Amino acid sequence: MADLFEEVEEQLRSDRYRTFAFKILPWVLGLAAAVLIAALSWWGWSHYQEQATGKASEQYEAGLEALQQGRADQATKLFTDVSQSQAKAYKSLALMQLGGIQLSQNKTAAAVQFFDKSAEAAPDPMIADAARLKSAFALLDTAPKKDVEARLTPLMQDGRPYRVEAREALAFSKLMGGDHAGARGDFVIISGMLDAPEGARARAKAAIGLIDSGSAKAVATTVRAAAALPPTALAPTEPAQPQAPGPQ
Repeated sequence: MADLFEEVEEQLRSDRYRTFAFKILPWVLGLAAAVLIAALSWWGWSHYQEQATGKASEQYEAGLEALQQGRADQATKLFTDVSQSQAKAYKSLALMQLGGIQLSQNKTAAAVQFFDKSAEAAPDPMIADAARLKSAFALLDTAPKKDVEARLTPLMQDGRPYRVEAREALAFSKLMGGDHAGARGDFVIISGMLDAPEGARARAKAAIGLIDSGSAKAVATTVRAAAALPPTALAPTEPAQPQAPGPQ
């Protein structure tokens, strides 16, 4: 009799398990499907990003080559295509190149717009601050001193990649505005910065000497030519890394 009760009880347990399994089966299948869709979506997006980066890299290189060969119209078209890419680093660098082309044609306002867009699109501070620095330099001759200083001051903070170049630019801006004492003070700071490039310290010391001798106008020309853009090469943080653009 006991065996019979045990057999009935076992059958009831099996029925309950079977019923429970049927209830949760749709949820299990739904979860598995969701995981599979997510995995396929991630793979598809990664594959798309890789393709976009590869295409942007090729177009960017072609644009640099066209620019070096004097084919500005073709370079503009190629850089414009790259600027619409999903590859953020190449997009930012392409916008920077488009700004440089506009600047070479004396279209300062258009150049500044491209530089500002480049900074917004940049995936890292190295590229973003380079674009911001270019934007500030483009405005040195035309924008009010306070506007230029507003752009440069954040770039001089500790940890920013081009803080020395930004201070050089600020010194030049002060010279343009006739503030020789303020410019001299910035050059003194640069000359004493242990982490400043040797060339920057040497330029600062030379500038101080020229200011003290009354040749501030010569300093302005020298500083602008020497500090026009960051000395280090820029490289995208995307998988493919082309040669970075030089100063425009």
